[in-house]
Amino acid sequence: QVQLVESGGGLVQAGGSLRLSCAASGSIFRLNAVGWYRQALGKQRELVADITSGGSTNYAESVKGRFTISRDNAKNTVTLQMNSLKPEDTAVYYCYADITSGFLGRGDYWGQGTQVTVSS
Repeated sequence: QVQLVESGGGLVQAGGSLRLSCAASGSIFRLNAVGWYRQALGKQRELVADITSGGSTNYAESVKGRFTISRDNAKNTVTLQMNSLKPEDTAVYYCYADITSGFLGRGDYWGQGTQVTVSS
């Protein structure tokens, strides 16, 4: 079994910073691409940022220059540093991982979501 557990959400004023973390646990043979998605109230889930096993990153245009994604392959963790937050960043943020499991083969996994609220 594989699990993703997120932490670090909360309430922050516009212009502030938050750091989201996601830890993958279980029978993990290989952590492939990992990333963060978000879903604001009444909107579709959208990609925020992702990072490949080789370290290549991809960001949504709306967060470029403000957010930074990183990963620690030894610890099976992914982090999203969010700076200069705006009210429009308010959403539930979900960790995503493409994982090759020792027992289950390769599959997509999601965290439970963490709320980020940015006040104006």
